[in-house]
Amino acid sequence: MFIPATNVEEDLKNKSELLLTSNPVHQKVPVLIHNGKPVSESQIIVQYIDEAFAGTGPTLLPTDPYERAIARFWAAYVDDKLLASWLQSFRGKTEEEKAEGLKQTLVAVEHMEGAFKDCSKGKPFFGGDSVGYLDITLGCLISWAHAGEKLYGFRFFDADRSPLLNAWMERFGALDAAKKVLPDADKLVEYAKMRQAEAAAAASNN
Repeated sequence: MFIPATNVEEDLKNKSELLLTSNPVHQKVPVLIHNGKPVSESQIIVQYIDEAFAGTGPTLLPTDPYERAIARFWAAYVDDKLLASWLQSFRGKTEEEKAEGLKQTLVAVEHMEGAFKDCSKGKPFFGGDSVGYLDITLGCLISWAHAGEKLYGFRFFDADRSPLLNAWMERFGALDAAKKVLPDADKLVEYAKMRQAEAAAAASNN
């Protein structure tokens, strides 16, 4: 499925009127504007695209209602548990908070390893033979996972702890479609260092 689109970069320190009017509740990116109507939040955008452009390519969400519910459950788990605990592992205010974040991250990775085994049924992706909704949800973190490894020395998925996800990450990252949209890890490292320096400067001024 190829859907022509125009990408508009947003300065989050000086948010545009377009962003503020398109997503007045959260005032965050991403926002998809289709036929003049805005759709906000990453997972909701993916679901919208899957439904609005049905028939133009493989479906992202499973057609079976139960499997569709399972995919949505694990996608929410990625945001609510996996990502949240991973961020805490290096953003925690104390070493104890960081340690707890890392502990919970490892638990979440173990659960996602099991989810991949169940959802993929031995095939290359969560969606089976082709990329699905859950692949996209987790795949969005790949560049940040590489950046986090360079910054903190922690590999999100590895061959010993999560061999299925480690292999999946390599497969997903090698896709031409993924290469076109995933941000460069080195640029994310630079961005993270800049944000850290800004936070440190703000803290020293308080």
